[in-house]
Amino acid sequence: MIAKARGRFISVAPRKMRLVARLIRGVEVPRAQAILKHLTKGACRPISKVLNSAVATATRDGTWAPGQLVVSHISADEGPMQKRYRAAAMGRATEIRKRMSHLTIELDAKEGTSRGA
Repeated sequence: MIAKARGRFISVAPRKMRLVARLIRGVEVPRAQAILKHLTKGACRPISKVLNSAVATATRDGTWAPGQLVVSHISADEGPMQKRYRAAAMGRATEIRKRMSHLTIELDAKEGTSRGA
C-alpha cells in the first residue's frame, strides 16, 4: 500500500457506492478517474474526491506518478443512519432510513514499476 484515503459520513447509500467501486477496483488511476468522470451515478463525485485525495497523498513527495498507481483496494462500508418518519395510511408513521457510507481507497504500485518520476 502506497497511499490510503478515507471518506467518512458520505450521504450516499453503501449499496450504491459499491456499484461504482466495483468498476474501478484493480484499475490504473488515470483510467479510474476517466470512468468516474463519464459515469452518471450519484456516487461518482464522492468517490472521485476520495480517489483524488489518495493520489495527492501518493504523489506528494514526487516519487510516484499517477500513471504508476493502481486502485488496489476500495470498500464502501455502512455508516450511521439518519432516521426520519413519514405519514402512512390509517394514522400510522413509517420510518425512512437515510443511509451513509464510509469509503476507503488504497493505492498500490503497478506491477513492474519502481520509484522515481
